[in-house]
Amino acid sequence: MLDSSDRLTPPPQRVLVAGPSGAGKTTFAQQIERVAGLPHTEVDALFHGPGWTPRPDFVEAVDAFTREPRWVTEWAYTSQLGDLVVSRADTLVALDYPVLLHMSRLVLRTIRRSVRRVELWNGNVEPPLRTFFGNPEHIIRWGWKGRARIRANVVAAERDWPQLRVVRLRSQRQADAWLRSLAL
Repeated sequence: MLDSSDRLTPPPQRVLVAGPSGAGKTTFAQQIERVAGLPHTEVDALFHGPGWTPRPDFVEAVDAFTREPRWVTEWAYTSQLGDLVVSRADTLVALDYPVLLHMSRLVLRTIRRSVRRVELWNGNVEPPLRTFFGNPEHIIRWGWKGRARIRANVVAAERDWPQLRVVRLRSQRQADAWLRSLAL
C-alpha cells in the first residue's frame, strides 16, 4: 500500500476514492478533478432518483462512464456494482482518517444539510435530525458502521486487483500532499 509520499508513475487516469460516508470522498474527487483534469462523476447523483429511490439505469450509467479512459469517482454501492468500478480503476485512494476527524465532518455536514434543507440529488434533502434515533440506516450511523467495512474492501481490492495502485491517506495533511503531487 502506498502513501502520500509515493510518486505515481504513470499519473493516475482512472481514480476511485474510498472512505466511509462523510469522509470527504466527493470533495476529494472534485479536488482531483481540478488538479489532475480527470472528469469527475458523482456516483450518488447517478444512484439517487427522486424520493431517494434508486434509479433504474444506475448500473448502465456507471458502466458507461467507467469505460472512458479518464475519470474519478467515489467507491460506493458495491452491492449493486460488484467489481465493475474497481476492476477498471488504475488507482484507489483510501481516505482512512482518524475517527474524530471523520465523524465530526459527517455530523457537521449532516446538521448543516438538514437545517438548511440543502438539495442533494434529484430533489432529495437530508431527513430531519430526529430520524437519527429511529432509523438504523441514518447517514451518521451508516458512516460509523462503514469504517471497518471500507478498510476490509480496500485490503481485498489490493489483494484481488494486482494492477491497482492503492494509496492510503491517514490525515488531511497527507491528502493535501498527495493532491500537490498530482500537479507536478
